[in-house]
Amino acid sequence: MKIKRFEFNMFPVNCYVLSDETKEAVIIDAGCFYEEEKQTLKKYIETNDLTVKHLLNTHLHLDHIFGNPFLFQEYGLKAEANQADQFWLEQAPQQARMFGFQLPEPTVPLGKYICDGDIITFGNIQLEAIHVPGHSPGSLVFYCKKENCLFSGDVLFQGSIGRADLTGGNFDELREHICSRLFVLPPETVVYPGHGDPTTIGSEKVNNPFFR
Repeated sequence: MKIKRFEFNMFPVNCYVLSDETKEAVIIDAGCFYEEEKQTLKKYIETNDLTVKHLLNTHLHLDHIFGNPFLFQEYGLKAEANQADQFWLEQAPQQARMFGFQLPEPTVPLGKYICDGDIITFGNIQLEAIHVPGHSPGSLVFYCKKENCLFSGDVLFQGSIGRADLTGGNFDELREHICSRLFVLPPETVVYPGHGDPTTIGSEKVNNPFFR
């Protein structure tokens, strides 16, 4: 599996494009806000002749959904996410105004709800959705057993965890679910977070200060 990471800069966020030899792909957390960023993502998709099968959101906080309308316009993709986070999508224009700007396009309704344990398939790759609430009520982690990696959104970072002070967040729930759902995975599992650099499950179990 090929993993391409983009870091978009309105609120610095990682967007991942996953693909394999079949040229089928998924996009995780399209946080592209500026036109240049949108075109960079489009150029990568078209230069590599990719067919994007799914647009996935780990959760629906504002910074992770900026590019959803663009991908709907360009490719007819509607984002897939957990239903418990849908209220964040509905409140996105209000949230943007609180930060002093307006969204350039209306938000696009979700195309599909993803539940814990669902399998998302593209090419010869399968991603398992793991529900890890606490940062947001609907936060999902996408785990690829075959490639020994996961995409953690804002649940788990290198040396940190997601904030839990926003609506629907719960610090104790977040820590509990990281321990029970993620720390049981093989220690060599690579963690690709929504912000910052990759890490591993083993490293976070030993070094993350939130679990000492």
